[in-house]
Amino acid sequence: MVGRSAVPEVIWARPERAGRGPRPAFSRADIAAAAVRIADAEGFDAVSMRKVAAELGCGTMSLYNYVPRKEDLYELMLDAVSADYDFPEPSGDWRGDLIALARQARAMMHRHTWVPRLMSPVYGFSPNVLRYLEYALSCLDGVDARFGEKMELIAMVNGIVTTYVSNEIATAERARSLPWSEEQEHAVRTAYLIGEIATGKYPRMAAGFAEDPGPIDLDGVFDRALGRVLDSFAR
Repeated sequence: MVGRSAVPEVIWARPERAGRGPRPAFSRADIAAAAVRIADAEGFDAVSMRKVAAELGCGTMSLYNYVPRKEDLYELMLDAVSADYDFPEPSGDWRGDLIALARQARAMMHRHTWVPRLMSPVYGFSPNVLRYLEYALSCLDGVDARFGEKMELIAMVNGIVTTYVSNEIATAERARSLPWSEEQEHAVRTAYLIGEIATGKYPRMAAGFAEDPGPIDLDGVFDRALGRVLDSFAR
């Protein structure tokens, strides 16, 4: 495979194009954008070196001169969408700043539903991801905690966002695959649940639903989950 190394290497430490020759026809940004377009339109599993090469109008083997491995392509993709973040000046309210950043992450993952599959420490040190981490740390400048503890907090916040969005995406994908509407299924399941609770076998559930019959505020649940993690860190 052209340009493939037998030892670990970081794509960002490589020149834009391996070897000598004419000026590169494509930049990494071009390649990443093509891969992101495919993933957004057809799903993550549709991304391949062949498809990306076709999108760019070059041969598959030529693409390996720019991106030696498919894993490098994934890293380029994650870095590209990480450029979506807006980094306003930290307000001094570190909790509020991190919640705002988490909301941005949630929105970005819904725009690019394949991103949760790539959330890994392996891809955590690309240029745009490093800018994200530096900004998150700047929001925590006034917090009396060690660097490692701050990084743990950022990781926990990212974990909540990724898990929450993964569940939202899976629920939406399941609903789209069914031959009936989400509302129809909800009505059937709610009727079943009401019948079960009415038997008296689940008194705590009955009391709970009497106190709060719903519907569930998913945005509120998201904010409360984040708030509990941030509260525990503050203590």
